[in-house]
Amino acid sequence: MTETNKPIDCVVCGSCVVDILVRPVPLEKSIGGGHLIQVDPIEVTTGGIVSNSGIAMSRLGMQAVALSYVGSDQWGSMLRDRYREQGLNADHLVTHPEDPTSTTAVLIDQGGERSFAHCVGAPERLDRAFFMDRIDLFAKSRMMLLGYYSLMPGLEGDLAGVLAEIRKRGCLTALDAAGQGGSMDPLREILPHLDIYVPSHAEAINQTGKTIPREIITVFRDYGAVGLLGVKLGSEGALLQTATGDWIEVPAVQAPSEVVDTTGAGDSFYAGLLTGLLRGMNESDAGSLAAACGACCVTGLGATGGLRSFEETARLAGLI
Repeated sequence: MTETNKPIDCVVCGSCVVDILVRPVPLEKSIGGGHLIQVDPIEVTTGGIVSNSGIAMSRLGMQAVALSYVGSDQWGSMLRDRYREQGLNADHLVTHPEDPTSTTAVLIDQGGERSFAHCVGAPERLDRAFFMDRIDLFAKSRMMLLGYYSLMPGLEGDLAGVLAEIRKRGCLTALDAAGQGGSMDPLREILPHLDIYVPSHAEAINQTGKTIPREIITVFRDYGAVGLLGVKLGSEGALLQTATGDWIEVPAVQAPSEVVDTTGAGDSFYAGLLTGLLRGMNESDAGSLAAACGACCVTGLGATGGLRSFEETARLAGLI
């Protein structure tokens, strides 16, 4: 589906976070003030789409590059070290002269559900100039994945133009959303410049006002979306529609062991989907690989602790 002789498979851009994992925290009621909660040992790991999808793609055998801002602090150094340990190219992480590295306290309950306390930090400074100054990097890559839509105020107004320039370099474009998903403004201008867009159900509902997945995707098409579209449906799998209009129902894959933490499952799904497409799979098989990657993700603490190799993930998906 794209050139295979480029040195980079995917540039993963945008949210680049240090996650501080606190578990178990009862989320069904207010914590309130003045309480001591006994928890497991607190862990520090990586988070955000750059970490989650980038490391997942590296684990699946892809040549992935991280592109974002970090701060001139200990957290920025930690991210670089962790990425290199995981095989994710960190050479294009840029130190912002003023803002800190993005950080999140992730509060996780016994069932793996989570809430977040988040400092956006330096990635909020991403803008058109940042990407245009590095446009040659995208010319060397088969694909790019950017996240998260609705959390990049300095970029979103210019994002349609940025994506158009990236596509001119022969690089496919993919976007992920987060938070409440934002609105159709400016997403309506962005959709025609995307090769892949698969938000979560909750994000897509907020964007379109529709609740039925097929109706959601129809709204995206009505605004000029031309590529592979979909809606991630959590434990129910996903619904995809190809650029030619074929519908694909992707069943969920059962987690290979106990569910520990659902953090990063959507980003892992995206990583599996893009990996499958880059490996030449059809959209249905790529969707199955995506579902298996998400299923692996939830078996480990943090967004990358449960990830497995391509062979293990493909076997779980029933592809080999």
